[in-house]
Order: sequence, then C-alpha cells, then structure tokens
Amino acid sequence: MVIKVFLASSSGSTAIKKKQQDVLGFLEALKVDYAPLDIACNEDNRMWMRENVPVEKKPTNGIPLPPQIFNEESYCGDYETFFDAKEDNAVYAFLGLPPPPGSKKREVPMEECNRDEHTEEVEAEVGGETGEEAAEEAAEEKVAEEKEAVKDTEESLENTKAPVKEEEAQEEAEDEEAKEEEELRQLEQEEEDE
Repeated sequence: MVIKVFLASSSGSTAIKKKQQDVLGFLEALKVDYAPLDIACNEDNRMWMRENVPVEKKPTNGIPLPPQIFNEESYCGDYETFFDAKEDNAVYAFLGLPPPPGSKKREVPMEECNRDEHTEEVEAEVGGETGEEAAEEAAEEKVAEEKEAVKDTEESLENTKAPVKEEEAQEEAEDEEAKEEEELRQLEQEEEDE
C-alpha cells in the first residue's frame, strides 16, 4: 500500500506550503512509504484528486486544496483531518495502515473514522515511545530549533542596529553642538555690533 499525498509544488500560499511540509515531515518521521503527487505541474494528478475527494469532504467552492491524502484509491482526508488524527495518536488508522509492532489496538467507533469501514484499529502506546510520539518529539525539537534561530537572528539584528543608533546619537550631539556654537557666534557678533 502506498500513501498518495497530493501537493502543489508551486503554491503561492505559505499556509498550504506549511501544511504540506508538516504532512510530509511527519510521514517521513514515521517511515511511512508515500508518493508525493504534484497537482501544479500535472493536470492528470489534479483531476484525479478533485474527482476522488468525496463530495461531503469538499469545501463549499467544490475545489479541494492540497494536501489531500489517499491510501491507494481510498480517501484518507485533508490536512485538518490528518492533524486531528496526529493529535489523537491515530495516524496509522487515519492512513488505513496497520500499526507498527509494539503497539496495542483499540476499536474506534464508526463516527470517528474517515472511511465507511465499520471499525479501524488505532495504535496506542504499550510502553516506550510509539513512532508517532517520536515524530512529534522530532517536530517539537525542530520548532524549538527554529525559534532559537529566530531569536539568534533578532539578536544579531539588534547588535547591528546598536552601532547605527550610537552613530545617529553621536551625529545628533555633534549637530546640536554645532548649532550652539553658531548661536554663540551670532550673540558675540551682535554684542560687537552694539
């Protein structure tokens, strides 16, 4: 079984790009085999995706946005349902894949499933980390690293701005001093003229 992730490689939306990266990064962290299918460069991929997203899952305008996730021909969901499954520690059930070794199973009511199947098995932690928890930790570490990088960049910018501010302050002081000297000269000139 191959998971198909329909993406737009040339999307102008940063939100869509982030969602796509989130899905792909999580699948890679779980070591799930997937095939990224570009809808921006391939009209067949775009048409297939649009035709195979169930009507009840399409947005009001009728055009589903990437990322859209399928297990072979079976629709799994969009980013929001993927995110919910990730939060519920149920990504394998969402993808219609068997849970990895070392996890126990529980039944999920039909209302919670994305498909029309009666029940799905959801992995839950037995002891130690599941693949999803490891992936979540990796994602959290990446976010922490990115925040640190932003902080370092901001500090670097502040350090760059500090000398500029000092130069501006010094120039203002020199200008002020020059004005005072000019005023003194004018006063002396007026006194001499009197």
